[in-house]
Amino acid sequence: MDNSTILKQLKLLASLMELHDENTFKIRGYQNAIFQLDKMDVNLAAMSLAELESLQGVGKGIAATIQELAQTGTSEALQNLLEATPEGIVELLDMKGIGPKKIKVLWKELGIESGHELKEAANSGLVAKLKGFGEKTQQTIIEALEFKEANANKLHYADAEVIANELVEHLNGMKNVEKATITGGLRRKLEVAESLEILVASSDFNALEEELGALEPFEQLVEESGPLVWRGTFKKHRIPVELMLCDPAHFVREQLLKTGSQRHISIPVANDMSLRDMAYTGNFDSEEKIYEALNMAYVAPELREGTFEIERAKSNSLPRLVEMEDLKGILHNHSTYSDGKHSLRQMAEYCKELGYEYLGICDHSKSAFYANGLNEERVALQHQEIDELNKELAPFKIFKGIESDILNDGSLDYADDVLASFDFIVASVHSVLNMNKQRATQRLLRAIENPYTTILGHPTGRLLLRRAGYPIDHKAVIDHCAKHNVVIEINANPWRLDLDWRWVNYALEQGVKLAINPDAHAMEGYHHMQYGLLIGRKGGLTAEMTLNAMSRDAIEKHFSEKKEQVANA
Repeated sequence: MDNSTILKQLKLLASLMELHDENTFKIRGYQNAIFQLDKMDVNLAAMSLAELESLQGVGKGIAATIQELAQTGTSEALQNLLEATPEGIVELLDMKGIGPKKIKVLWKELGIESGHELKEAANSGLVAKLKGFGEKTQQTIIEALEFKEANANKLHYADAEVIANELVEHLNGMKNVEKATITGGLRRKLEVAESLEILVASSDFNALEEELGALEPFEQLVEESGPLVWRGTFKKHRIPVELMLCDPAHFVREQLLKTGSQRHISIPVANDMSLRDMAYTGNFDSEEKIYEALNMAYVAPELREGTFEIERAKSNSLPRLVEMEDLKGILHNHSTYSDGKHSLRQMAEYCKELGYEYLGICDHSKSAFYANGLNEERVALQHQEIDELNKELAPFKIFKGIESDILNDGSLDYADDVLASFDFIVASVHSVLNMNKQRATQRLLRAIENPYTTILGHPTGRLLLRRAGYPIDHKAVIDHCAKHNVVIEINANPWRLDLDWRWVNYALEQGVKLAINPDAHAMEGYHHMQYGLLIGRKGGLTAEMTLNAMSRDAIEKHFSEKKEQVANA
């Protein structure tokens, strides 16, 4: 069992303990242990009981629980609490907006044991009448439940891609499959997958359906299937699967038609012919030739959304999309100075090992007390260590950054002299996420106006499939960044992918550069860069408009010129 699974089980155990009113000090002990363990670079499953007991925040009882989880996949304490808790209540523990104590009140006083029952009670006004709730909490619950329902059985792209590749490998090994490949929204690299769409070429659909029915991983939904589509689930991961069946001779045509959005394939291109029309005129041996037949440039799958790409392809002016090898450095990362898992040295050395020219370290600022944010004294200590590491690791360079909290009024949380000590500033919102659109937008606009703001971090604060971002006027924010020479982040964490790709092209049209940042809290977080890259590419991002595609010397000059503008203002 890996660390993330063990920690997930520990978090569930702590929540259940709180739900059942167990000892407060014991609950806090688990919560503290989880916080400490999440930052440690150790293999919990491989450690002895004595080694576990020696870890910070872990005593004998918690160490024994960890070992039990690692060896059996569960623990006696966890099982006892699960048996005493309705399954629907356990599911509610994962819902944003209410904690275990409020869930217990709902359970015991209203007899609620499922999300469906909770939604009915909230919509009828019963929740607001409970002591400690009120109309505002009731509305928060309704919105959280609706969000949860709308995103049920969906997956982040990062997870869906892994499962789809596993599924394709499985299908390609089957007797009646000539070829299988990913198609649909997943091939277009959409940030969230509602189903796994796979194009399958077979010469005998009936034999293939029988073969699928005989295999344990698949469960068909017969009433939703048809002659050319098999619908069901890949049971291992509980996600809907759509197998689009086609004759091998039509594989290229069907891949083009199943990949592009309806708008992309149906917009008239030449002589009132669309890509769909052209695809049916013959058996093409590549997608490129279908575009070529319409005198269009080939459109990469991730661009096929029916936005700006058709006109650009017709005029042969599609951008050369940014590639991973274009990226020269990794900005916006955290170390053990705040809430990171690895030390500044470890983060720097691994970044260098991956072949990058520079690292931007952006630990949390002092307002982020929950993340061990840096006060002014610790900022000075970190800068001293950076200076020493830069001498040792040259020509690789660590740039001194900070993720400065945008406060409620839009100001940053350091005095100007402290802000001036950094090479660059990532300004981000982390608190009071329930502002209306006007207030949330004004908050960002003021932060953008701050002359020290270099990059606007994760602009909406969204967590995909967990919470919607706070509402902002994207156009106003992007226009303001253009006016004040502020870069916008594409946060590459698969849970964020924020700035949304739907606004990338508008930002580029306004001349706003973007920075693909992993927001890494551990060395392995650097590998999330690939997901930020995909989001940028979906919006037409080029290397020229990507901040961290700049060389070390060029980005150092960029940071210096930004600071000179402040000094000369």
